[in-house]
Amino acid sequence: MKSRWTEHGASEAVDRWGGQFGEAVALRLYSARLIGADPTLVLHGGGNVSLKDKLRTRLGDDADVIYVKGSGADLATLRPQGLPAVDLAYLRRLRCLDSLTDEEMINELRTHLFDASAPTPSIETLLHAFLPQRFIDHSHADAVLAVTSQPDGEVVAREAMGDKVAIVNYVRPGLDLAKAVVDCYEGDPNIEGIVLLHHGLITFGDDAKAAYERHIALVDACERYIEKKSRGRSLTPLFHSKEEPPTLAAGIAPVLRGLVAAQTGDEDRPYLRSVLEWRATEEVLAFVGSSEARKLAAAGPLTGDHLIHTKARPLFIENPQWSDEEGRRRRLEHAVDGYRHEYKAYVSEHGGPADQVDPSPQVILLPGVGLFCWGKTKRDARVTADIAEHTLNTQARAQAIGRYTGLPPDHLYDMEYRALQRMKLGSAGERPLERQVVVISGGAGAIGAAVAETCAAAGAHVAVTDLDEQRLSRVVQRVEQRWGAGTVLGVTTDVTSEESVTAGFDKIVRFFGGIDVVVPNAGIAHVAAIENMDVDDFRRVMEVNATGYLLFMREGIRVLKRQGLGGHIIINASKNVFGPGKDFGAYSASKAAGHQLGKVAAIELAPYGIRVNMINADAVFGDQETPSGLWATVGPERAKSRDLSEDQLPEYYRTRSLLKTRVYGHHVGNAVVFFAGNATPTTGATLPIDGGVVEAFPR
Repeated sequence: MKSRWTEHGASEAVDRWGGQFGEAVALRLYSARLIGADPTLVLHGGGNVSLKDKLRTRLGDDADVIYVKGSGADLATLRPQGLPAVDLAYLRRLRCLDSLTDEEMINELRTHLFDASAPTPSIETLLHAFLPQRFIDHSHADAVLAVTSQPDGEVVAREAMGDKVAIVNYVRPGLDLAKAVVDCYEGDPNIEGIVLLHHGLITFGDDAKAAYERHIALVDACERYIEKKSRGRSLTPLFHSKEEPPTLAAGIAPVLRGLVAAQTGDEDRPYLRSVLEWRATEEVLAFVGSSEARKLAAAGPLTGDHLIHTKARPLFIENPQWSDEEGRRRRLEHAVDGYRHEYKAYVSEHGGPADQVDPSPQVILLPGVGLFCWGKTKRDARVTADIAEHTLNTQARAQAIGRYTGLPPDHLYDMEYRALQRMKLGSAGERPLERQVVVISGGAGAIGAAVAETCAAAGAHVAVTDLDEQRLSRVVQRVEQRWGAGTVLGVTTDVTSEESVTAGFDKIVRFFGGIDVVVPNAGIAHVAAIENMDVDDFRRVMEVNATGYLLFMREGIRVLKRQGLGGHIIINASKNVFGPGKDFGAYSASKAAGHQLGKVAAIELAPYGIRVNMINADAVFGDQETPSGLWATVGPERAKSRDLSEDQLPEYYRTRSLLKTRVYGHHVGNAVVFFAGNATPTTGATLPIDGGVVEAFPR
């Protein structure tokens, strides 16, 4: 590991923040971000930094303060607001106490902030306050954890890092750890760092560069030690599958998604679904397919800081029979049930409310397939996967130099259910489609794009499929910009091709884990009187609008059934189903076919809890950002059929409705959200969205 500190980078940080917050704070932020930018040092809110400085109060006094990272803040993106200032002199007086509960500690920290609106300071604030150095860096470096997670971790750490460090056995973070660390330092003030077994590394200095570069040097020493000691040693290959991991993942993901879903007891929203992040790197596959995988998985995480994301251990599936689909389902069901039983026993054993926890695994290791991680959102699942992947890789490195040894269960439980830790998870309210995955064909068109944006706004993850790659990428970009990375997936799909539709759904379930709402929407049109209709034109429209709906529904049904969580098919039919227009026979017939398929599907799928409803929208012209491709094609002929100019069409369709209103794509999206949110126990229904067209009233 090499230092990333540059004088140019430090100067830029001072230019950016020094004027308002001072040079010391600017350099504190600079080195903190250097640490946060390296995932082998910290991940997703892990690690800690601090700075001791003076702060001018409103009364003009110069107070001694400690700027310390706020709880859960990410070092990689740390800003001045993420370094709350706390009364240093007061915090140091707390060293005389014999004990301090979490609630008491939070109170002491928050009542001695210099800004009442600042975030709650880190759980390790007292550790930083008790040490005398001005700059302190704390990471959970993979290499340090690999070296120290051994039966004789103290001996190995000393062999790797020498006498420059002191070593502290695992102590619960808080007052006890802070006192242990400062006592250790005072026993040898010449040290450059302190190793916390099963926790990480602390370095310090009177300037930001010294503290940071000491940190890098000690981590580098551990990396060199591992490289030297692990030569010629690796995990033992055991499992090999004939099928490729992507193929297996596409078949397994929906089954697992159904199994790990928590039951709520609410008839309207019976399951809490999860979203998947699947990893199958060379290193992950080597780990899960090794003879050591089972024992390493059972040994627990690298550090207690990760438990709120991963739980105390992953689920490892032994001896899988991936080639037998029915046997595979039974094996997965048995494994998940066994995990839930053991997890509840673990919670009960440590005095927790086993009946109030979600006992499902968040991390699942599958030989031949890889690593499956689950979360409320794609972002949550990615955080868990990042931590899990680093854990596997570091456990393998630790095993290569000795024998990986994790924390005992009582320490794990303490950190997993510690209130200060769980506060980092937040408690945002649920939106109507939270945790659901909506799949839309024709997602790059005016209606499909609007449905995608409306569903994303309602909390859903969306997969948009279309043949037009350029328009598709614009829709994906727009949804991601508003709702965040991972909320949308674009898949180029030809709905008239069975192979393309199957491949598209496989890609979606590998990305999200499964689906909940299928919206057949892709459509084309052709204008011609029946007596002049070319058969090839008729077949082309039917192929997209009727056969395309069938193929999209059929593949969606297969995934929904594999999950066993119910779900929705919401067909974008048309006002023309009940109120056709002249010269529009191919389109009207194809939409009527799709509508009728929906009614039949409602009958067939009700026993599986899958609801099927239809939306009959009138003309949606789109907007400048996403104009309707269909109307660009048929608009001139439809205008001609009505003796209108093309630019008069939107007004014509507005004024012919009872409500004299225009229909927009987001209105169709609102209807999808209504049905998919289980607001009413409805299936087989048709909802007109046309402003009131009398001849199109359902009957």
